[in-house]
Amino acid sequence: LSVFYPSNPEGKPVGPLPTIVWIHGGAYTEGFSSMYKGTDIVDQSNRGVVVVTIQYRLGVFGFLSGMAIKANGDLNVGLLDQEFALRWVNRHISKFGGDPLKVTIWGESAGAGSVLQHVVANGGETQPQLFRGAITSSSWLPPQYNYNDRIPELIYSEFVARMNCTAASDSLECLRAADINALQNVNIDMNAASFFSMPAFLPVVDGQFITQRPSQSLALGKVNGKSLLSVTNAFEGAALVDPNSVNATKYALELFPNFGPDQAVQVGSLYAGLGTPLFQTSVVLAESLLICPTYYLLRAFPGRSFKGEFAIPPAIHGLDVITYFPSIVTDWPEVSVLYAPTPYTNPAFIDAFVQSFTSFAISLDPNIKVDPATITPPWPMWNVGSTEMLFNKTDTGVPVVTPIETNAALLERCQFWHSVTDLTAQ
Repeated sequence: LSVFYPSNPEGKPVGPLPTIVWIHGGAYTEGFSSMYKGTDIVDQSNRGVVVVTIQYRLGVFGFLSGMAIKANGDLNVGLLDQEFALRWVNRHISKFGGDPLKVTIWGESAGAGSVLQHVVANGGETQPQLFRGAITSSSWLPPQYNYNDRIPELIYSEFVARMNCTAASDSLECLRAADINALQNVNIDMNAASFFSMPAFLPVVDGQFITQRPSQSLALGKVNGKSLLSVTNAFEGAALVDPNSVNATKYALELFPNFGPDQAVQVGSLYAGLGTPLFQTSVVLAESLLICPTYYLLRAFPGRSFKGEFAIPPAIHGLDVITYFPSIVTDWPEVSVLYAPTPYTNPAFIDAFVQSFTSFAISLDPNIKVDPATITPPWPMWNVGSTEMLFNKTDTGVPVVTPIETNAALLERCQFWHSVTDLTAQ
């Protein structure tokens, strides 16, 4: 992990300051913490926070599951790596000017999905409290099967077969003895091939750290943390679906193998009026895996949650990241293509958007602003009238930051997705 902290002229930490722990995304298969320069956030907070960026095991090294792993290893070790980092912060961040009692965890995509996992971890009773605030940017909740479900077992068997360990008396010991490069090559190949339109290796319900499906814990209000800020992008799915996926009903069956014809027909009916067939498919992906799980989260924090929408065109998944981590393009030009086209660079907009996160991390309320002069109007809590803050611009480039009501039809579709979480394994 890396720690970024404001210092005095002698180079010593100032503080104690609220602390943000950043968890990177990458579908639990890729990404690395060094892409994200914590000084970007420190600067936007007017040197009012400490920032920690963390790394965790990915792909097969972090999320291989199945009964063999349960019997002779640990499940969800990628998440356990993150928790270890949070416990390190709890014990040691004071040495860097951070306040261990004022920690906020923040992530994007699978990083935000990881935040969700820590919110529901240990049945919502993690001790000691490792964070008080949670921020999710495009929280991703793919199917999360029980560790011994048929699908994790199929994936384990496939990995064992590709590693030529099927005939071994102990398949897990065979894998542990294998060459690291061979393991990585099969890891890459299996994630690229995808299983049920998903990466092969994902978090599971392990019965210990994650005690039940996340939607169940959220519905019961079994959560860690005191307050939540969640932001989604207007067109999350637009760049994520296969351009050939032009049948929402068929796509739902691919994504959720436990669906039957009845559920698939319901999906087709719910999304039939939403533009072209390809757009319908992109909205199915966005709402089932990213947007609706965000509303499940918001409902788990009644009177303690704020919701925002990033709508700067094209408002696709990941495009918001460069707004709060602008150094990502200059430091890592090879990944800048992920953030093309160039986002909106209006200073008033950037201050309003980014300081929403830093203000929340400092006070658990985006209305208590780092800079009182930002253009963000009063931000109601989400559960009071389902109001969220829209971050957009006009056709002529004028910032638009204004409260809006959550679309009622969207919430109805989310009700459907919540009603079938036993089948989607969320």
